[in-house]
Amino acid sequence: MATAATSLASPPVESAIRAKLTAAFRPSSLEITNDSWQHRHHAAMRDQEGGSGETHFSVKVVSEAFAGKTTMQRHRMIYAALSEELQAGLHALSLNTKTEDEHINSREQQP
Repeated sequence: MATAATSLASPPVESAIRAKLTAAFRPSSLEITNDSWQHRHHAAMRDQEGGSGETHFSVKVVSEAFAGKTTMQRHRMIYAALSEELQAGLHALSLNTKTEDEHINSREQQP
């Protein structure tokens, strides 16, 4: 499985996202980007560690678990897997969910 590069000790929310999505979807590719710094002026960020919390993430998941599912269904699957994190302060997810075939086709269409 390909994963985005992370530091030796990933922050706790990012680690939980990675662990839960890996267990739930067995992805062939999983990329997680912490975008929280871009939202440090938002109230949710100011409430967590003076604006350096983990509240906003971009997540790209390639998994066969998404086969036959609409985008909305896929996103609901992700939200369900991360329900504890969302209740504990995870504020926003930007999701990109594909099956392996969709991922391959999207790469082939790129110039």
